[in-house]
Amino acid sequence: MNSTVDDHAPAASPLRVEDLGLVSYTPLWHAMQRYTDQRHGDSSDYLLLLQHEPVYTLGQAGKPEHILCPGEIPVVQSDRGGQVTYHGPGQLVVYPLLDLQRLQLGVRELVTRLETAIINTLAEFDVRGHRREGMPGVYVADRKIAALGLRIRKACSYHGLAFNVAMDTEPFSRINPCGYANLEVTDLQRCCGSRCPSTQAVQATLLGMLLQDLGLGVAAEATQSDHGNVFSKSIIDYSRANAKPSLA
Repeated sequence: MNSTVDDHAPAASPLRVEDLGLVSYTPLWHAMQRYTDQRHGDSSDYLLLLQHEPVYTLGQAGKPEHILCPGEIPVVQSDRGGQVTYHGPGQLVVYPLLDLQRLQLGVRELVTRLETAIINTLAEFDVRGHRREGMPGVYVADRKIAALGLRIRKACSYHGLAFNVAMDTEPFSRINPCGYANLEVTDLQRCCGSRCPSTQAVQATLLGMLLQDLGLGVAAEATQSDHGNVFSKSIIDYSRANAKPSLA
């Protein structure tokens, strides 16, 4: 009798999706670190959907000379891969906290699938995105529209992708984006003009593409940010623990 079960298929991955809204960078970064350090074989995977308050971040191998004139925007030395990038309102950020061993997914394949999800999202809005050899991320013509930077620890991923939707791109002119001098940056609004969809519509489309291209299915438990969610609570706890005393 033939079995209908694939003995080599990865185990089902419990998955949660949290929409965190606009959040500061450092508290969430440390929350992801803590979760990754403490997770075990049965821990849920997460897709965190958010936007960041203005910040420049340097990757592990990031060179400070690529930050030309940060001005009032803070600079954070992070533990992700890659060089320097900018995060700000109007940019969709997705952090996939995935057990790669459970998903039987290699790092290079994860990067490829994240890029594919972005390219497929752009196609839904009649914009042609593509990869560039040796330069991770997604481009429209010769302009970068999405950046990737990951950290793998205990065979699990955190950090992720940043997709420019409708944002002020001026802060990119104060850095060498991703370590490349004179690399031009764009966003979906500039590509679509008056046809640009809402940020919410783009986020919903990108989430669907990620679920599909990462092989996570469509049964994610989508939850809005509140104090009961793992990462929104982590942000609150971190902020309280590190709050400066009032001078009043």
